Amino acid sequence: MEHSTYVRYAGIVDKHISPTLGRKKLRDLTRAEVRALYSAKGRELSSRSVDYIHVTLQRALSQAVRDDLVPRNVAAGERPRSSRSRQEIKALNREQAQTLLKAAYGQRNEALYVVALHTALRQGELLDLKWADLDLTGRRLSVCRALKVTDQGLDFGPPKNNASRRSVPLSKTAVTALRAHRTRQNEERLRLGELRQEHDLVFPNRVGKPMDHGNLYDREYKPLLQSAGLGDEGFTFHSLRHTFATELFNQRKRPKIIQSLLGHSSITQMTDTYSHLLDDVDDDEIGGLDEAFG
Repeated sequence: MEHSTYVRYAGIVDKHISPTLGRKKLRDLTRAEVRALYSAKGRELSSRSVDYIHVTLQRALSQAVRDDLVPRNVAAGERPRSSRSRQEIKALNREQAQTLLKAAYGQRNEALYVVALHTALRQGELLDLKWADLDLTGRRLSVCRALKVTDQGLDFGPPKNNASRRSVPLSKTAVTALRAHRTRQNEERLRLGELRQEHDLVFPNRVGKPMDHGNLYDREYKPLLQSAGLGDEGFTFHSLRHTFATELFNQRKRPKIIQSLLGHSSITQMTDTYSHLLDDVDDDEIGGLDEAFG
């Protein structure tokens, strides 16, 4: 289990499960009490948050069954993952995406948002991207690793799954942004001299080290949303990935192509998420993104 996943599970247990069920003996826990927990949390949290609570509790009880502490898992089947509401998939429309990129214009990490919208790389994949992974002439990049949070701090690790190791085409807009970004980065390297560390990262922090996920989100992305007038729309960084996928579905690209570009291990997962967008399809991979996002 990744450290970030462990931290999330521990937070869910401390904040949502222990206060309600913490004093209950495992062998006495009933399905009715599990349903009551989900119902109570459903009145104060989003359905996705309740799903996270369910996943955490179900995994804990599954381990208890394997350890012969209880005869059965009373959380199993009580709230399947398919209960997630599709309305929670927040994607920017074309106008909003263009507005966001206009707000990012001239900023130090302008290219990061361009690449995010034009490739759907996950945040960790973007922050671990190296110049050696890019072929700007051939207009492709390779996803080989992802920046992860460990108990020792930030570290490089494998992508989310085997399908996440992938080659992704780059639009003309993304290539232009990356070339300009490399020029600015070289100028920054000259200014800092020996103060700057070298990791060959495309999107490092200001001294060349891996950029912290939280710092990117809180210090750059949220202020960028505010300056673009999108601060109250509920867009997370992951919304940029959904924006890419939604745009390709709207352009009638084939689901198998979109799955490959997103790095999903299962096409079922992807089609369940975006089934409301499925219609006629087109064979081209990313044609149309330059016009959509600029």
